[in-house]
Amino acid sequence: MRPTLKLLEDVLIDRIIAEAREVVCKLGLEIHNKKILTLLAEHGAEVDVSTCIARLTETLIDQALQTVPQSFKLYDVLGNETHDFRGENVYFTPGSTALNILDNQNGELRRPSTPDYIRYVKLISQLPHIASQSTAMISADVHEKISDSYRLYLSLLYGEKPVVTGAFTIESFEVMKDSQIVVRGTERALRSKPLTIFSVCPTAPLKWSDVTSQNLVDCARWSIPVELISMPLSGLVAPVTLVGSLVQQTAENLSGVVISQLVNAGAPVLYGGSPAVFDMRTGTTPMGAIETMMLDCGNAEIGKRLGMPTQSYISLSDAKQLDAQAGLETGMGALLAALSGVNSISGPGMLDFESCLSLEKLVVDDEICGMTFRLLEGFEPREDFPALPLFQELRREKSLLISEHTRRHLRKEIKFPGPVIDRANLSGWVQGGRLTLRERAGREVSRLIGQFKPSRLASEAKTELTRLMRQEARRYGMDALPSAEE
Repeated sequence: MRPTLKLLEDVLIDRIIAEAREVVCKLGLEIHNKKILTLLAEHGAEVDVSTCIARLTETLIDQALQTVPQSFKLYDVLGNETHDFRGENVYFTPGSTALNILDNQNGELRRPSTPDYIRYVKLISQLPHIASQSTAMISADVHEKISDSYRLYLSLLYGEKPVVTGAFTIESFEVMKDSQIVVRGTERALRSKPLTIFSVCPTAPLKWSDVTSQNLVDCARWSIPVELISMPLSGLVAPVTLVGSLVQQTAENLSGVVISQLVNAGAPVLYGGSPAVFDMRTGTTPMGAIETMMLDCGNAEIGKRLGMPTQSYISLSDAKQLDAQAGLETGMGALLAALSGVNSISGPGMLDFESCLSLEKLVVDDEICGMTFRLLEGFEPREDFPALPLFQELRREKSLLISEHTRRHLRKEIKFPGPVIDRANLSGWVQGGRLTLRERAGREVSRLIGQFKPSRLASEAKTELTRLMRQEARRYGMDALPSAEE
């Protein structure tokens, strides 16, 4: 039996959905995109162009929920299926768009560069429990106008896993779409085998900017999957009550579903979010707060009630170093999200309110993900009944260490971690050099990057990706792309 967690009663979920529908139909949303306002008006929404307010209709919402897919699949660079966002299937992906990287040599947070990003892709390619890449950090050595497309370029050039990404400008979408077509070969192949998921984020409260709403439209038009990342901040730009914040998150996500389905009925969508409570004492938005995790899990329950696959930004930490707080917050988040059946769990590797990536934390978090998957497998009888013969053998032999039963079932029953996790006794730890978690993780990062094997993407595709990226860089005054070397 698979263990599960449920925080909301069905009657409460239905009330939250009903209240959210009333909000978007009577209060409406502020949408700063004239084409989308026109589209909504043409389909029966009440639109006030002067205030950019659009009030949806119950019919629009119902129709969108009927056409939005209940699941979809994701494929790697080589066209192999990696994700099936169906039912209770769970996948982990790193957090995204960090401004800093934690330098393991000196413990300082600094701006990342191209070599940092390439090391990240080489590392994530070899972590078995993290199914996709994300465009995890922003390289500081390129023009800000190409930072979105450049991160995707490096991910596709060096890695094979699918990519969770996004665009902060309308213009960058085109080259990001074209890069995916280069990898797939044709537009039709890209539509049939999605390679990326784009994060699209409404602005709290109840608002869509021109850029993010256009990204949503562009992705829907090309059948590129999106994850709707509503970001209510409880007590600041959302009700301080968790239920009130869930109403707001549901309203914002429903509006995204409606827009995407009007553009392209059947466009794939993850019902997601990155909510947080607001800590009035520090003026911060803690991703590691238990209330934030509750909002993530509650939002996923609502998404499932609506019949959609789900996503959450969880399993990350607000700590600034790879320390006990980082493990506490990440481990709790990963377990709660997985037990809640969140299909796409975003966050591993992230520190400092998702503004810093740590490669060392990534390898630790991969172990957390692996332990989480073992928990989800639950208990399963494996030749345990009848029990009497096994215990007769135990009494006779005094141990079952080398018994046939142990050898048959050991690897399935017990998950043995890698070298990052210390399970030696005290004398073994001393003989091993008294290494700290940070030191063990640093060694593992170096080992994995050192054994990296280049992506098997065709060389012609790699050449074309680089041509597209150089062309885009020249538009913004860059004569050459940064060197891949340190």
